[in-house]
Amino acid sequence: MVRTMAFLRALLSTARMIRHSPPRSAGLSADDAVLLDAPDERLSPALVAAALGDHEPAAKLLATTRDAAEWEIRDRYLGRLVTFARSRDGWLDAWLAAAPRDPDALLVKVELTVRRAWESPARAERLREVGPLITAAADADPRDPVPWRLALDHARGTHATHTAFESLWEQAVRRSAHHYGCHVAALRYLSAAWYGSHRECFDFAERAAQDAPPDSLVQALPVRAAFALLLDTQAAGRTTSVLEERIDAASDLAIRLSAAYRPGDPWPAEVRNLLAYVLVARGRWAEALHQFTLIGLHATSFPWSSVSEDALGRFLDARDGARLRAASLTPFRDRADHSGPRGHYA
Repeated sequence: MVRTMAFLRALLSTARMIRHSPPRSAGLSADDAVLLDAPDERLSPALVAAALGDHEPAAKLLATTRDAAEWEIRDRYLGRLVTFARSRDGWLDAWLAAAPRDPDALLVKVELTVRRAWESPARAERLREVGPLITAAADADPRDPVPWRLALDHARGTHATHTAFESLWEQAVRRSAHHYGCHVAALRYLSAAWYGSHRECFDFAERAAQDAPPDSLVQALPVRAAFALLLDTQAAGRTTSVLEERIDAASDLAIRLSAAYRPGDPWPAEVRNLLAYVLVARGRWAEALHQFTLIGLHATSFPWSSVSEDALGRFLDARDGARLRAASLTPFRDRADHSGPRGHYA
């Protein structure tokens, strides 16, 4: 494998030089039309209201997801609301004051507290203090797997043993067998950066994907394992051929998952962004360009924020780089318009 990050830097440097060149590939959105982490039509009104200090739309939104057992959607909306609350939490304070036992308000409070604890220098100690809050959130609605996703993240930060983690994992999958967030939390625990290895990550991700329905986001779990490997090996620059084969197999699986959703769909946008990153890193230019086309307007912070403070800029650079390289590898005769005679200077 090439030295991934050096390779990407060279690619993106070239992309910056062509940023304002005429489009070479149909279907790509204009740079200034692309939005980072744009909310969907259900979440957007809740965020606007929260900005005005009104918690009611957020409360209704999360209550609706809970009543309908839309656990994947609930987890995603929770994450976006908590991201907003990190800088502006007055609406959350008002919500908790009005309904201190509301399971949805409690869940937002718990996730926000967990995130702030993760950012603390005394992370493990702060996280241990959050434990009772997570238990309370889980007890508030025994059907909900989302508090158990928080419990899995909490266990990783508090250095829980494998036995303790497996007990939490059992509770999570009992509530939702293919919950993507819980699977991502388990993958992080098993990562080489924490308590496992890249091989363990791939083993877990591939088994989970094999067991999941074809359109489940869990099908993207192997490509998350591939991304973690690419980041971790950037200094060494090489992996074994076996792991490279697993990276490409994970990409192929994620390509099939992406094809199950319509172009421009915000739901698989993060998976498509992640897949595009891995395909660029592997030099699979045409396939990467196709994913950028499917992404449309929906750039996501992950994975680009993992490698740059300017996530949107990195997304646009990678997209332009893939466009340029894909065009350079396409034979001229295949790109020509064969619809009819075009004249000597056409």
